[in-house]
This record gives sequence, C-alpha cells and structure tokens, in this order.
Amino acid sequence: MNWADFWAALALVLVLEGLIPFVSPRGYKNMVQQMAAMPDQMLRNVGLVLVIGGLLFLYLVRG
Repeated sequence: MNWADFWAALALVLVLEGLIPFVSPRGYKNMVQQMAAMPDQMLRNVGLVLVIGGLLFLYLVRG
C-alpha cells in the first residue's frame, strides 16, 4: 500500500459518510438521536462489528 491508496480510501470514506446526511437530513437526524439514546456498551458493540466487518472486507478485497 502506498500513500495514494491511503488518501483515496480516506476520500471514499468522506464521500460515503456524507451521502446519508445529504440524501436524507431528517433521517440522519433521527438516526443520530436513536444512537444517542443507545447504551454505551451497545454502541461499542456496533462499532466493533463494523471494524471487524471492514477489516474482513479489506482482507477479501486486497488479500
């Protein structure tokens, strides 16, 4: 991996993160409110599952 790949991946993350509030600002606000009401441990578990899923996907793609 070189720095260009890293910056391209970061740019893609920003694009994907920006799509939801751009397409559905009201839905995004509702989702954030629901997440704020979640217990910390549940939010940690969701984050862990996303990290593991992302690493697995990266491994499958970049092998």
